[in-house]
Amino acid sequence: MAKSKHYYIRKTHRYLGLILGIQFLLWTIGGLYFSWSNMDEVHGDFEKKKAPFPPVGIALVSPSVAIENISKIHPVDSLLSVQLIEILGEPYYQMRSISNIHSGSHHSVQATTYLANAITGNIKAPLTKEEAIEVAKQRFNGKPAVTSVEYLAATNGHHEYRESPLPAYAITFDHPSATTVYVASELGTVQKFRNNKWRMFDFLWMLHTMDYQSRDNIGNLILRMFSVLGLVTVISGFVLYGISFKGFKKKRVLS
Repeated sequence: MAKSKHYYIRKTHRYLGLILGIQFLLWTIGGLYFSWSNMDEVHGDFEKKKAPFPPVGIALVSPSVAIENISKIHPVDSLLSVQLIEILGEPYYQMRSISNIHSGSHHSVQATTYLANAITGNIKAPLTKEEAIEVAKQRFNGKPAVTSVEYLAATNGHHEYRESPLPAYAITFDHPSATTVYVASELGTVQKFRNNKWRMFDFLWMLHTMDYQSRDNIGNLILRMFSVLGLVTVISGFVLYGISFKGFKKKRVLS
């Protein structure tokens, strides 16, 4: 005896519901966490002190003096940006430059960031471990002890400091939030605050986007497939309801 379309639609809907049910549950849990979370706490804003600014009245040298000193170390073809910052009580120019590198027929462009003392024009080496710790302490709201310091020259796709300037120091404080402050050694500034709430948000975001490598690609193949299957599941449910509806059955009998 041939099985009806009703049977096949019901069976398809059942198995799709079983396969997609877990992911729908994860999407719902993630959505609840996102909507009920205080984003200031997730970003660690309550732990941040405002970045210090150089005071008015300091006699600063022209950035051209710093550029001249940089040129003695490395050729500079273009200047992308110049920013005046403070590092541990001293004013510095944070200078991003571009150099054209020629090697035979090969041509490449290299972007480099330098720190130059804004009073003397002298070039500063990247932050040491001790300097990075002091910079992190200066920006952290409170005086917790440092539990660990890690030097990052590279990160993998799962690291919480992904797609941020390297090299950097990861400085973790003895705090209930287990906050880690990331300081870029060549930029001389704090880049990220990461705490347990952010880590939970990031984990649920990974499950939400179904990007288990970079976590931020919302156009990945797995998510697209589940989105299409979810649509099929919903449509099959409506079709199943329509076929099973008594009024619909009566109309078919009368016709």
